[in-house]
Amino acid sequence: MMSQFPVTARNRVRRLPKRGHYDREIVHAIIDEALVCHVAFSMEGVPTVIPTLHARRGDSLLLHGSSKSRLLRHVGEGHPVSVAMTILDGIVLARSVFHHSMNYRSVVIHGTGQLLASEDDKRSALEAFAEHIAGGRWADARKPSRKELKATTVVSIPIDLAAAKIRTGPPLDEDEDYALPIWAGVLPLSLKAGKPEADPRLGRDIEVPPYIRRYRRGGS
Repeated sequence: MMSQFPVTARNRVRRLPKRGHYDREIVHAIIDEALVCHVAFSMEGVPTVIPTLHARRGDSLLLHGSSKSRLLRHVGEGHPVSVAMTILDGIVLARSVFHHSMNYRSVVIHGTGQLLASEDDKRSALEAFAEHIAGGRWADARKPSRKELKATTVVSIPIDLAAAKIRTGPPLDEDEDYALPIWAGVLPLSLKAGKPEADPRLGRDIEVPPYIRRYRRGGS
């Protein structure tokens, strides 16, 4: 497998191309850290974007949901989709309003999907989802029943064409603006877990598992 995705007219980063990255490890790392993706598709000529959860298994992106999901049905039929995810790392405050920005890591994937029909494939995909949300959860939680698997649709989208776009660093002001008496810099942002809140119906003798007490995502 090539270490980089091919660069085509479809995935080439055009705006500020120096921020574009096509390395598989970079793309995979962003996918794995992000918790939510947005799936763009066109159905009957109407463009639609739907936020959903995702997971990665190897070089494929997995989506899952209800067996009645129109999104998953559409993807499973092999229609082209674009999937995007973004991690915000900071607010970039420039001296001028024009140059305010964000530090971020983002990925856009282009492809077509297919349904995962067998119980084994669905179960394996749901394990990937559980582990993506919280590593160690699959071994801890009850596994899906056959009825639950039947009510679940899972699609797999090969990550054959993708690109990452990343911004880091301080604001980039006009030369004449650097002398202005205005604070400028970066306000870092990160996703951090708070104190776990137990289900009111949880047994008193059940402790918070270590993977929840120490929960963190990526470099957060």
